[in-house]
Amino acid sequence: MPAWIVVGTQWGDEGKGKATDLLADDVDYVVRYQGGNNAGHTIIVGDTTLKLHLVPSGVMYSDVTPVIGDGVVLDPGVLLDELDALVEQGLDVSNLKISGNAHLIMPYHRELDRVTERYLGRQKLGTTKRGIGPTYADKAARVGMRVQDLYDMKIFRQKLDVVLKEKNATLSRVYNRLPMKAADIETEYAVYAERLRPYIADTMSLLHDALEDGRNVLLEGAQGTLLDLDHGTYPFVTSSNPVAGGALTGAGLGPKHVDRVIGITKAYVTRVGSGPFPTELHDAIGERMTDVGQEYGTTTGRRRRVGWFDAVVARYAARVNGLTEHFLTKLDVLSAFGTLKVCRAYRYQGEEYDHFPPHQSIFHHATPVYEEVSGWNDDITGVTQFAQLPKEAQAYVDRLEELAGVPIRWVSVGPKRSQTLERAA
Repeated sequence: MPAWIVVGTQWGDEGKGKATDLLADDVDYVVRYQGGNNAGHTIIVGDTTLKLHLVPSGVMYSDVTPVIGDGVVLDPGVLLDELDALVEQGLDVSNLKISGNAHLIMPYHRELDRVTERYLGRQKLGTTKRGIGPTYADKAARVGMRVQDLYDMKIFRQKLDVVLKEKNATLSRVYNRLPMKAADIETEYAVYAERLRPYIADTMSLLHDALEDGRNVLLEGAQGTLLDLDHGTYPFVTSSNPVAGGALTGAGLGPKHVDRVIGITKAYVTRVGSGPFPTELHDAIGERMTDVGQEYGTTTGRRRRVGWFDAVVARYAARVNGLTEHFLTKLDVLSAFGTLKVCRAYRYQGEEYDHFPPHQSIFHHATPVYEEVSGWNDDITGVTQFAQLPKEAQAYVDRLEELAGVPIRWVSVGPKRSQTLERAA
């Protein structure tokens, strides 16, 4: 059976958690394939609200196996706290599987993340300061610590002694911070190892066996396409690959296993942190959009920057990810506005760009080319079928579909699972 990929098409925060939760009805495994606890998914089912940071969205369902794949960077303390909180809410987390190849976020990673951002000052990247970037940097430098290292403390300590020598030199000599003690870290992580032991598995073999047995696998990423390390608005990006290609390396699957790539797209655009944002709103409309959409980060609580829908970004995401369909979220937020705008292209030095500019300086300084679309000024949160939407709302969705070049199969009109309209395939 095939695997499906769920990917954010903007700068993250598109509503991937809700989409994954809805699609989990038709799958047996939900796999988180990259990122760490620098991202969050909010899921609302009935009266239950879950804010997940590391645990895959499928944890809500006893017949779904949630998997943390090879490409994730894992803060064990954060994960265990999250699991404890889920158990307190009455959920069974015993099905969770964690790859032994996933890399560990260590205390020195978090400290380096914090001091580096302060050191950069006005040039800071806007990271969540949770150690994600330094962990991926160590992974690429081949000095990272992996989950499997926790189960041979002799190897763990040998690796730790080597890497900590360099980290402590950087912390003390460059940033004037106190050095960290290897013995303290070893003791802390040995406790984590025992608590995590029941969840550790050969996740790649698990997923291949599942597909060969005819089971469905859903791959979910964190962040979004424009935060991708290679294809995003570098350097204002995350340290991994949220795009569909990253799902394969992060889960250990090949392209032949995938037949659907579902792009999660907000009906407007948001981003957190620094970096260019052509359609960003700095006026009262932007403030209103923030308030109505409750645009504050699940993980950090930071206010998100907001702007009109960007079709250039949508087309770019469709190309990079090979999207087969869209899941459009937060259409209900736009009910607050009588007139809407959609960016169909960029303009820079007299030239118009329908597709993503080839140079970052163009993107930084480009101005959006807008077309105006009529709003609907009606509450649509109770609508249960697409045909029941005001004709202006239907026209808006149709126009986004036309501009993006990818069918919009689902439309979300509220945060609850039930507030999702499915259009004809």
